[in-house]
Amino acid sequence: MNLGHTMHRIRTPRFRRSQLAAAVLVLAAAGAGHAAPATAQYASASRAAATTTQLPRGVTPLHYILSITPDAAATFQGAVAIKVAVDAPTSSITFNALNLTFGAAAIEGAGGSKQVTRKIDFDADKQTATLHFAEPVARGEYLLRIDYSGKIGTQATGLFSLDYDTPEGRQRALYTQFENSDARSMLPSWDEPDYKATFALDVVVPSQQMAVGNMPIARSEELGNGKKHVYFATTPRMSTYLLFFGLGDFERATKMADGTEIGVITKKGALAQSRFALDESSALLREYNDYFGVRYPLPKLDNIAAPGRSQFFGAMENWGAVFTFEYGLLLDPAISTQADKENIYTTLSHEMAHQWFGDLVTMRWWDDLWLNEGFASWMEGRTTQRLHPEWNTALADVAGREAAMAQDALRTTHPVIQRIATVEQASQAFDGITYQKGKAVISMLEAYVGADTWRTAVRSYMRKHAYGNTVSDDLWREVDAAAGKPVSAIAHDFTLQPGVPMIRVGEAVCRKGRTRVTLTQGEFSKDQADKQPLSWQVPVIAATLGSSRQARVLVKNGKATLNVPGCGALLVNAGQSGYYRTLYAPSNARALAAGFARLAPIDQLGLLSDSQSLGMAGLQDPAGFLDLVKATPLSADPQVLGKVAAILNGLYEQYAGDDAQAKARQQAFGRYAIARLAPMMAQTGWEARPGEASSVATLRGQLITILGDMGEAGVLAEARRRYAASEQAGEQAAMPAPLRRAILGVVAQHADAATWEQLHARARAEKTPLVKNQLYDLLAASDDVALAQRALALALTDEPGVTNSPAMISRVARTHPELAFDFALAHLEQVNARIDASSRSRYFPRLAAASAQPQMIAKLQAYAQANLPDSARGDADSAVAGIGYRIKLRAERLPAIDAWLAKQAG
Repeated sequence: MNLGHTMHRIRTPRFRRSQLAAAVLVLAAAGAGHAAPATAQYASASRAAATTTQLPRGVTPLHYILSITPDAAATFQGAVAIKVAVDAPTSSITFNALNLTFGAAAIEGAGGSKQVTRKIDFDADKQTATLHFAEPVARGEYLLRIDYSGKIGTQATGLFSLDYDTPEGRQRALYTQFENSDARSMLPSWDEPDYKATFALDVVVPSQQMAVGNMPIARSEELGNGKKHVYFATTPRMSTYLLFFGLGDFERATKMADGTEIGVITKKGALAQSRFALDESSALLREYNDYFGVRYPLPKLDNIAAPGRSQFFGAMENWGAVFTFEYGLLLDPAISTQADKENIYTTLSHEMAHQWFGDLVTMRWWDDLWLNEGFASWMEGRTTQRLHPEWNTALADVAGREAAMAQDALRTTHPVIQRIATVEQASQAFDGITYQKGKAVISMLEAYVGADTWRTAVRSYMRKHAYGNTVSDDLWREVDAAAGKPVSAIAHDFTLQPGVPMIRVGEAVCRKGRTRVTLTQGEFSKDQADKQPLSWQVPVIAATLGSSRQARVLVKNGKATLNVPGCGALLVNAGQSGYYRTLYAPSNARALAAGFARLAPIDQLGLLSDSQSLGMAGLQDPAGFLDLVKATPLSADPQVLGKVAAILNGLYEQYAGDDAQAKARQQAFGRYAIARLAPMMAQTGWEARPGEASSVATLRGQLITILGDMGEAGVLAEARRRYAASEQAGEQAAMPAPLRRAILGVVAQHADAATWEQLHARARAEKTPLVKNQLYDLLAASDDVALAQRALALALTDEPGVTNSPAMISRVARTHPELAFDFALAHLEQVNARIDASSRSRYFPRLAAASAQPQMIAKLQAYAQANLPDSARGDADSAVAGIGYRIKLRAERLPAIDAWLAKQAG
């Protein structure tokens, strides 16, 4: 029966003989395997009153025995025996179920008592099923047994399939993705993070395919007829969203690290591309075992690479079986760049950090999602800088903080810890505030208490809460205890209220070798100029230009006086660990600009970011940051040069418009930007030099892409020459892997119809999923409106594949947001069918987000009103706010940029 409010006839559940024997045994003891310590092994029968739940309290799952049999008809048969603890007599039991058809259900007690369910009610809106019994079920422990069936989807939610091309023909693989609330679509369950339990999974699958779960295979039995029965070892106590099952024509490579078997799993033929991931995973595991002070508790840890992609996520931290799309795990020598390598490492370090922050210790409810994601983001940055200092990724952390501030300074922002009431709201919580602001706040607090003190607190938190669930205050208690001071008061300011503090730096006075200055705390807002500022306790670190000595102060009650060793230009937020904007008095701002080349690269990035954001918000001269751009020497760190290029490219895009005046203004700014960037390109060159820093390789690709976007004649000609040569001399010779994506991107952006057809032919013929995905993206990257329309039409055919379709529409939206949004809205049903359910409330707002047209605001609001419940409009509201801000920038800020350009020309 499909979900709905229905009564139906109940049959006795049909369990396999081995399953039934195990179900009887589990009444007497917990599932075998890697169980939690006795003090935390099972949840209390009485749920804490403070814990959010969408389910009735009183029944707690302890252990699941789950059997799944997928079939060729894109469906599966399931049977589950759930050991539950019943707090008080009840005539009904409610749990989560979504798109499942129940065949039978019964409950059995330890003494052999048994009740078959007399009625089952389904609530599609609440995603629940309720079993009704003729007699009340008494307090105690029981086995709840259910036979059911479900559907295998084609988008990355629940149990889903991914089809991919190989030289031998088309193949299909199965995977699961349950975060945040999709385990309920594969098994009836208490599908909330606080309802932790152990899981014993077994599957009946084709004999020639590899089955993968959270735990190693305990045993496998051949059944005949090309089938086998695979039993996985029992998991530790964990949340439902971490359960994983994969099946396909896979290969696996392994190595041992600290007593754990590290594995990578790919489709056949791609295993060599996973060597980097395998080697780095081993080093990461050793580092994390040491840092957390709690060893990784499972016997194995696999990273599974899957073809395709999602509009919602790129990787998932299933305990012991991390799922990652291929672009985030594999290095293809034909197309992969240095940036790809670093991104893969970021993904690995992030998902492996989750094995502790998220899997071992899990937030109690989605309100505290940042305890998972903010900490994994912070740990990824800290560990990358430690194990790969040559990449200097600390500079990239500034960009992450800036992305968070850009969202946090709009009226539609939210606190890091936010109230989550619905599944849709939980899905929308995976955003820049949760990840990047969470990471930035942790970095600031670590700098405030010291790295050793912070680690002591983290280790204590891990030990105390292993296999359990927490809220943020559980962590703050450990930090307060380790630091010996009330850090939680600062933490509360930055996590319980939204927004970006702004520190105003008064006129500095230098006497007797020390600089004295008054700091005043306000709030940085992009679209609420008259907003009454909130109050934060802000840890501030400052230094004078050229001095290695720092001064620290905690700005409380809106004001503080700072005494800094040395005289000279004063730099606030030295080292960029603080989460706040800095607005300098004009004289100090001029002094910093004059000494810009002497600043550390990370502070150059911070000063550029503050100056740009404050100027565009109207808090200082909007053209002031262009003075810093002008002051940036060619000898600056490549990541600083990359920031300059990104700033100029962002402004170039702000000038975009269809009327003659807008085009003329954009061309004028483009001429200045090209003149500034061309020497960088000449210095960097098209060919890699022996021994060059990895950041130079990344900068080279950035400059080719940005100068190509601006239509710089030299870059256009060279990209086209290399593309043409690749047809004759071979792709690797003319377009080596580090340059391939940038060159093809320039060619595709400026393609004519014949070139577009050439790229289309390449895409159709390509058999490697990673390369194929890139080619279909390129078809959607054209500046030409007619070619963009052809790409949109192609996206809704079967040719690109179901996961490439929404990505192509999104790619068109980066250049033609109005065109892409209108097209997607006109084909709403077809587009929704190609988007995983977790993304639907976010996808259309993101298509519109790059627009600067007033009419788009009305369109987006009308779409939200017609298609989204009130609780799922967060992304739509944010997109509307962003569009409004972009319109404001064009009207109020670009004239100052025009004036600055005219002054430079004069």
